[in-house]
Amino acid sequence: MGNKKRAWLLGASGLGVLSLVIGAVFMHAGAAAAATTGNSAPITYNANPPMKLSTIHATSPSGFPTPQQCVAEFGLACYTPSEIRQAYNVPDSATGAGQTIVIVDAYGSPTVQSDLQTFDAAMGLPDPTLNIFYPGGSPTYNPLQNHSEEGWASETSLDVQWSHALAPLATIDLVIAANNAGNVLNNAVQYAVSNHLGNVMSLSYGAPEAAIAGGGNNSQLMQSHANFVAAQAAGISVFVSAGDNGASDGTSVISADYPASDPLVTAVGGTNLFTTSKGAYSNETVWNDSNPSLCPFGCVYGPFGATGGAPSVIFSAPSYQSAVSGNSSRTTSDVAYNASVYTSVLVYLGFEGGDNNGFYFFGGTSEGAPQWAGITADADQAAGHALGFLNPTLYSIAANKSSYSKDFHDVTVGDNGFGSSGFSAGAGYDIPTGLGSPNVANLIPDLIK
Repeated sequence: MGNKKRAWLLGASGLGVLSLVIGAVFMHAGAAAAATTGNSAPITYNANPPMKLSTIHATSPSGFPTPQQCVAEFGLACYTPSEIRQAYNVPDSATGAGQTIVIVDAYGSPTVQSDLQTFDAAMGLPDPTLNIFYPGGSPTYNPLQNHSEEGWASETSLDVQWSHALAPLATIDLVIAANNAGNVLNNAVQYAVSNHLGNVMSLSYGAPEAAIAGGGNNSQLMQSHANFVAAQAAGISVFVSAGDNGASDGTSVISADYPASDPLVTAVGGTNLFTTSKGAYSNETVWNDSNPSLCPFGCVYGPFGATGGAPSVIFSAPSYQSAVSGNSSRTTSDVAYNASVYTSVLVYLGFEGGDNNGFYFFGGTSEGAPQWAGITADADQAAGHALGFLNPTLYSIAANKSSYSKDFHDVTVGDNGFGSSGFSAGAGYDIPTGLGSPNVANLIPDLIK
């Protein structure tokens, strides 16, 4: 079982003079452990292909509906890069200039370069340098092979476009694994780390710890952890999405998601982000569509998912976390970011064909990991050097009440029980949303002190 990418078809409609037919996509490349036994049992990361979705066609920022218009017309909000940057208080000067963000995905996308150019033209963003690496050979895109190529292509588009949205002048190094086998993705991460392609890395895939044969003795998990040890030594910041199936991570028991549960990465949980009519930050709640009283805008399409977040059964709590969380086990999440499909971001897909190419509604915690990577590229820019492994600094900020209250939005409402029991949000650190979401203009100076 796994936190597999899901997609839902919404109804056709229009808004003003725009040709709008909207689809909603929930993204987190999921996981299933192979049905073998022993410490060498492989891990396979899978992403389900999306349903055939219709699109928003717009060519400039003014051509998109506002979040409030989307709610009125479709029952869910929609955010562009400028709206997300305003909500999370990202300064105009935070561009990631001189930095490189590394994205690792499987299979890749046949249109990733042109999709990014289309996204940039429509959103008023500059085109970055996009380098693509194939350390295991370039795969042939063929969604009919039933290897979730279309799902991974969607994931690739989300990761590239939204890391870029938060750091529009940063270079993007996209590393494509030849397939979605655990060791092949591990080799892609190792390639990025050993060649130090960039100082910031984002990974939007994961496996429930409960589904990993051998647990902490699994050889592929140990291979992955060794990559993060090397990343820490090289001063590389690593962000990982925390999962989209609640505290059970799609299993029958409470389960953290790996590699988000690795203590050497920053795990990003999910929220529902609400803004004022003028685009300013209003509030956030835990992303959990199964709670009717908290699901945004009446949850008119039913539940899509909920943020991951749970105690690890593999890793004990590192000292930086236990001092704040009070937990003896490593817990996800560390931080949070908008993730709900009902408060979605817009992503351009150009591989669907014909009129099906266009902007789609995306959600999931794999939305947050690349955006936190972009924010960290902005912080590296401000510092003039790589900040490296950020968790000790993030938790030290949380331990200082005055810094914490200005640097983070503390998410205190909701829980992540999704088809099972879960964990509630509360003041300060909590499992579903960690330390909370960033107030970027305030956070960056404290990260670089």
